[in-house]
Amino acid sequence: MASDQTRSAILAAAERLYADRGFGDVTLRDIVAEANVNLAAVNYHFGSKDELIAELFVTRSIQTNRERLNELKAAEENGGGRASIEDIMRALVGPTLRGCLGPDREGSTAARFMIRASIESVPPIRRIKNREVDHLRKFAAAMRRAMPGRDDTELYWGLHFALAMAHHTIREKERLLRLSEGKCDLDDVRAIIDRVVTVSVMALTMGDVPSKPALRPVVVHGRLTRQDL
Repeated sequence: MASDQTRSAILAAAERLYADRGFGDVTLRDIVAEANVNLAAVNYHFGSKDELIAELFVTRSIQTNRERLNELKAAEENGGGRASIEDIMRALVGPTLRGCLGPDREGSTAARFMIRASIESVPPIRRIKNREVDHLRKFAAAMRRAMPGRDDTELYWGLHFALAMAHHTIREKERLLRLSEGKCDLDDVRAIIDRVVTVSVMALTMGDVPSKPALRPVVVHGRLTRQDL
């Protein structure tokens, strides 16, 4: 088997096994058996299990981030250099949700691998997530153009919460289905994106709520007064 074919076979085998069984239960020997190569080939091409996982995650993440940035660029071009905050949020969360949810995607090896990567906190993936933030800075800059005068801290929190909603929806979809007894349709990806975008935009545009000191309960003869209702 040629060197590039060997590398591709290892990546494909590893992605299938990690998608099916998770990162902790799959050994390098499992991967070489699945790929029909020897252990030396894995060491030659990747060096370690962590490097192999990192390669897979980076490959899939690059595809998602490219789609995000393409959508952001199109939104800004359509807006004459300034996209609406709704379109920015949609470009941010849409590719992730479309890539992992829906009957056409969630059964794929790539989607199941990325769902595993979202659920299981393994060191190589965690290091990449914490390091690779340049594409998110571009979204923060677009948000700044869309909402001039808004405090940067609020924009970063808004971006963070939008991503958190998308990833939590992917990770906990089975729980949501059971909790809602099937009322929440996890196959309607467009509606899910709309919900995440709507909540994200509301959080960013509803204005500052003045902080109030917490009121201590007033108890009269062991009972709460109307002030506490």
